Amino acid sequence: MEQMKDSSYEDKTIESAMIFDQQTNDHFPNQFIWPKDHLSQTSTEKLNEQVIDLQGFLSHDKEATLHATNLVKESCISHGFFQVVNHGVDLDMLALVQEHGHAFFKLPLTEKLKCKQKEGSVVGFSSGHAQRFREKLPWKELLTFEYHENGPGDVVAEFFNSMGSQYKETGLIFQKFCRSMNKLAHDLLDLLEISLGVDGHNHNYYRKLYDDAVSIVRCNHYPQCNKPDLTFGVGPHCDPTTLTILYQDLVGGLEVFVDNKWKSVQPYREALVINIGDTFTALSNGKYKSCLHRVSVNSLSPRLSLVFFLCPKGDRELKVPQELVEKDGKKEYPDFTWGEFLQFTQKNHRADENTLQLFTKWLLTSKNRNA
Repeated sequence: MEQMKDSSYEDKTIESAMIFDQQTNDHFPNQFIWPKDHLSQTSTEKLNEQVIDLQGFLSHDKEATLHATNLVKESCISHGFFQVVNHGVDLDMLALVQEHGHAFFKLPLTEKLKCKQKEGSVVGFSSGHAQRFREKLPWKELLTFEYHENGPGDVVAEFFNSMGSQYKETGLIFQKFCRSMNKLAHDLLDLLEISLGVDGHNHNYYRKLYDDAVSIVRCNHYPQCNKPDLTFGVGPHCDPTTLTILYQDLVGGLEVFVDNKWKSVQPYREALVINIGDTFTALSNGKYKSCLHRVSVNSLSPRLSLVFFLCPKGDRELKVPQELVEKDGKKEYPDFTWGEFLQFTQKNHRADENTLQLFTKWLLTSKNRNA
């Protein structure tokens, strides 16, 4: 992994951010250019994914729950991706969060750098992950912070307050956003549990694993790009986290790999996008696919997305439910903690479609070495 380890850590963030504001038609920065074998795989058709109505499930209607369960199971076995409507998250609140996200990325660079990401941390402002990597940079700016379900205080509000008193309202709005997303994430864990048949004596197995979640929240801003055919907003990867809940604007750009081809995702104003991540693939004993996806950029309009990555507490041991192991006759993945997986993605491997398999090998090798 080409990762930055020298004193230029902060300088790279500044340099990358300035590129977005100083584009020219006759030059494109090499660090943002992706290999031709990736770029040649264009998306030519739309994904006909499930858009699942959660209203009946959330109101405990048995027939509606069964219907939603079947749709979720079909999607997760196929590609690990679906969208949900009537999800219980206030749409006016989502629009307000989006408004504050746009406002942040319109700030002068000097203002955004007040919360720049520090070395070894996942929290703060970053531009193209330039502080971590030297090549194949994503064409985006991002603001990342944590949400602690049972933390000592409102860590989201505190994060924004640390930038200055003028961000107090933004912090309160994002704190409310995180609470709503966290509730939905736990509801989705229940739905996934039912779909996997883990609802007998292990009822609420997954919810209990995440009862003190420390999740990651991210605002992604994809600027207009003069050479969109040379780069990606985000390259092909699976999220190492558990579940991804995404609210996006109507610009489009998200693409999912299905049936050996890339297909574009149609944005819906009232829908939330759901991705299965590597951690839940392991917790499903490999039954449900981690969604392989990427983001393209365009030369006309910037794009904004708001993302909630459900994560357990770092030291929580993650085990496949015994019911699934007994049904399948074997255990596909070793037990691990989210802290171990996060460390692997931050220090040993850049997230891609092979992250879970490589992490499993790394983990087993590390444990054998320490035995």
